[in-house]
Amino acid sequence: MTKRGASWFFLVCTLGSTVVAAAVVTVSGVAEWGLSIHGYVAMGLGLFFSLAVGIGLMTLVFYSARSGHDDRT
Repeated sequence: MTKRGASWFFLVCTLGSTVVAAAVVTVSGVAEWGLSIHGYVAMGLGLFFSLAVGIGLMTLVFYSARSGHDDRT
């Protein structure tokens, strides 16, 4: 395995294990709340829209920085 391939493999394994660990902790913690199906749907929609807004705003920040709109003239 090349040096770049090994670093990508390590990065993917690290990020993947972090996501799995976070999901396990979240599911075990949320299970104690006793939410109905409506609560889970509301939580899922809130998570989805929060991520969508965050990703959209970061995309606009990077687009603005790369297009030169932030440069002084």
